[in-house]
Amino acid sequence: MTYMPGETISTRGRPAEILLVEDNYGDVLLTQDAFSAARLPNTIRVASDGEQAIEMLHKTGPYSNMATPDLILLDLNLPKKDGKEVLAEIKRDEKLMHIPVLVLTSSGAQRDVIASYRLHANGYIIKPESLEQFSDVVASIEHFWFNNVVVPDRPYSPS
Repeated sequence: MTYMPGETISTRGRPAEILLVEDNYGDVLLTQDAFSAARLPNTIRVASDGEQAIEMLHKTGPYSNMATPDLILLDLNLPKKDGKEVLAEIKRDEKLMHIPVLVLTSSGAQRDVIASYRLHANGYIIKPESLEQFSDVVASIEHFWFNNVVVPDRPYSPS
């Protein structure tokens, strides 16, 4: 597919690549179920801790052939390397900083919201408690991030 100005994730002609960084297996299943009902075909890769997420993004070791995600859903409370550390590393890296990162967490604490935006999160979503509400959140993510937001087709490179 030839790059066209104004390209969105849904116009790329391939499934959306999503990296879910989540250590709670129940939340992983909930997210996968909600995205399976999405209109746009998608592939969800799961990192169960912050270190694994960074390895996947840098395509090291067993992740050397992994596609670059179109969107990252990031929990804050993670083992090994917490979500804020992961977010900071993504947004410092010129090869990764263009990837939208949505914090998807159970924390509604203002200090976490403020810290996430200071680290350049593209959005902050508090995980809903019911499956129906969670499905609504996923539908809104799909509609906004996949169909309306114009995304770069390649990483930013300074001139």
